[in-house]
Amino acid sequence: MLRVAVMVSGGGTNLQAIIDAVQAGIITNTELVAVISNNKSAYALERAKQAGIEDVVVSPKDYENREQFNQALVEKVDSLNVDLIVLAGYLVVIPPAMIDKYVNRIINIHPSLIPSFCGTGFYGLKVHEAALERGVKVVGATVHFVDKGTDTGPIILQKAVCVENGDTPEVLQRRVMEQAEWILLPQAIDMIANGRVKVVDGKAVIA
Repeated sequence: MLRVAVMVSGGGTNLQAIIDAVQAGIITNTELVAVISNNKSAYALERAKQAGIEDVVVSPKDYENREQFNQALVEKVDSLNVDLIVLAGYLVVIPPAMIDKYVNRIINIHPSLIPSFCGTGFYGLKVHEAALERGVKVVGATVHFVDKGTDTGPIILQKAVCVENGDTPEVLQRRVMEQAEWILLPQAIDMIANGRVKVVDGKAVIA
């Protein structure tokens, strides 16, 4: 049974997709053990409570400096004895010590087809604003393992979504969530839980 912690900063729509997929049997062999947020008022914590999942707040605001926060976060994650950490809209830089400790055991969902519109500064609506400004016809989402770069880890899954005439960043964001993110993230977790993903020579290979 894969023990999973989900880390999230905001509303938790991707978290809800994961919860629903576990309950529906789309994600198998998986237990959601905790939802961790840096934001005490994140609605994702309420989603966790409603699903009977432990809700945890580790906020940088509660520590004198980033080093203390990083240490507290790593200690909390270690205490949960998790096999996989899922970043689902988590807007805090993951401590390097955690990345070292959980190599190829942290995944992230990014709202573009990496390597387009990714890296430092590309998150949330900013990704969709940039895509529309550039005039691309196809966008999408990517699930990847996390390394010490920004959106540079091995790619697990990608799904394309068409841009439509009249799209606003908000409308496009919603379509990418519905048609790609909420499908890919549960799919990736299920594949990892059932031993279907491994990393070979820096690339994710799917069995």
